[in-house]
Amino acid sequence: MQAVEISAFGAPEVLRLTERPAPVAGAGEVLVRVRASGVNRPDVLQRSGAYPPPPGASDLPGLEVAGVIESGDAAAMAAAGFQIGDRVCALVTGGGYAEYCVAPVGQCLPVPAGFDDVQAASLPETFFTVWSNVFDRARLQPGETC
Repeated sequence: MQAVEISAFGAPEVLRLTERPAPVAGAGEVLVRVRASGVNRPDVLQRSGAYPPPPGASDLPGLEVAGVIESGDAAAMAAAGFQIGDRVCALVTGGGYAEYCVAPVGQCLPVPAGFDDVQAASLPETFFTVWSNVFDRARLQPGETC
């Protein structure tokens, strides 16, 4: 598959097109054929050498993707209401600047009606950040207000 990698740390010119083996989805994951990727501050920091990928994550940049489910853990997909061919956007630990990316099923969202892939690729980081802040950190419960 084609992917964009960081050839050295620096300005955007260090990004280069390369060939990589396609990733394979494991337990609890889906393989997404990427149609669009988000660009986030951590991607810029990673390119400049100030943000190493988390242990076990792809060295390719790209934390948000939108595309189509190609394959994956059938039981996890069924439990989440997904199937092969569904349009999704996802938050990943890296690897989004590629034709294919593996994403945890629990970090996939259906693409909202009326959204194109570029719009959908901009959603996951914001959505999951807000969700984490409101429900995980603030522990807001149903019926409560801030």
